[in-house]
Order: sequence, then structure tokens, then C-alpha cells
Amino acid sequence: MDDSVNLKGKLLAEQVQEQIFQYILNTPVALGDRLPNEFELGEKFGVGRSTVREAVKLLVSRGILEVRRGSGTYVVSTTPVDMDPLGLGAMEDKMALALDLVNVRMILEPGIAEMAALNASQEDVERLRELCRIIEYKIENDENYIEEDIAFHTGVARCSGNKVVEQLIPLIDTAVMMFVNVTHRRLTAETIMTHRAVTDAIEEKDPMGAKSAMMMHMTFNRNMIKEMIKNNEN
Repeated sequence: MDDSVNLKGKLLAEQVQEQIFQYILNTPVALGDRLPNEFELGEKFGVGRSTVREAVKLLVSRGILEVRRGSGTYVVSTTPVDMDPLGLGAMEDKMALALDLVNVRMILEPGIAEMAALNASQEDVERLRELCRIIEYKIENDENYIEEDIAFHTGVARCSGNKVVEQLIPLIDTAVMMFVNVTHRRLTAETIMTHRAVTDAIEEKDPMGAKSAMMMHMTFNRNMIKEMIKNNEN
């Protein structure tokens, strides 16, 4: 078979695996739920069953799906292993994990935002503002904004100019994804407000303002998770 045909098939499968992943997040499909069969997924995404099969294999390799012979394809995680270097997605109590992660973020991210205010360039600030605009647009149109949310926090970390902080980015990425998944995007107004406040303070070279705004952002997140845990216990 021509190499160009192989490449085209591979790229299409990669595109479909991302579409299936977004379908899982946006529907949302709960952990343990079975996906529609290959024919139904092919109809949904306008591709053949072989492409769906390859896309599913990619998601299996990322730890998102599990194929059970004679039963079907099931969602086993919403955190890809390539975005979960610490293996936190394997922990069963997602709410407890989300609370642990936000507690760690409260220790780290306000200080990171403080450093970002001291070191960010105007180009960095413009990138953060663009991400704020995209996130706000997607929230207003009820679209999934998880990738941009992750990019925003990653961007703040990179603005710090600290090489050790850059090594913590995978942990921050995992924490953001975990929070959005467990809360189903409930803190939209608070997200818009605090992202703007963090960005404003970084642009103004106001380290205390950036630290305070990020702490406010983390506090909203933590309170939401605690409220959800409390409601689940009642």
C-alpha cells in the first residue's frame, strides 16, 4: 500500500480518536459506561469502521478506553496517561483526589502567579489574554474549554521563568483536567473573573495582586469540591 495512503489513514484515526475523546467529555459519558458500537461511532463521525477501530486502539493505549471481548468498549478514565505522568487517574475516589490536587495547587500556583508577574513579557500577557477570550467564548457557547483552561495555567507557569516550575506543569495540567471533569464545568463565571484578574495583575507587574487573584481562583475551586463531597455524603 502507498505510504501516503497509510499516512492519511493514520492521521484520520488520530483525528477521530480526539473526536471520540471530546464526545466522552462533552456528553458526558460516565466512567464504566459502554460506548456506542463501531458502526454507530462511524456514522456519528462520518468514517468507516476500520478508522473507528484504529481510533479506539489509540484511546486504549492512552488509558481512556478498555475493549472487553464479547461485551463492548468501555470508558475507564477521562485522564489520558500521557497527561497523567504520576498515575493519579488510577485512583478510584476522584473527589478525594480532586481535593488533594487543589490543596497542592493552593500551595503552588499563587506563588507561581507571583513569579509570573515579575517575569512575564508583553507577548506572554497577550497569549494569556487570548486564552481568556477563547475560554469566555466557549463558556458562553456551552463548549468544552478544558484544553484552553489547561493552556492558561500552563502559560502562567511558563511566565514564571523558573525551570523547576516548568517541570511541575504536568502535575498542574492533570489537576486542571481532574477539576473540570469532576465539577462538569460549574464554576464558569468564577473562572472568567479570576482568569481576568490573574492576567491583569501579571500585565501590571503586580506580584501580590497576581498571587491574590490566583488564590481566589483556587479557593473557588476548593470550595466547590468540598461542597460536592459534602452533598455526596448526605
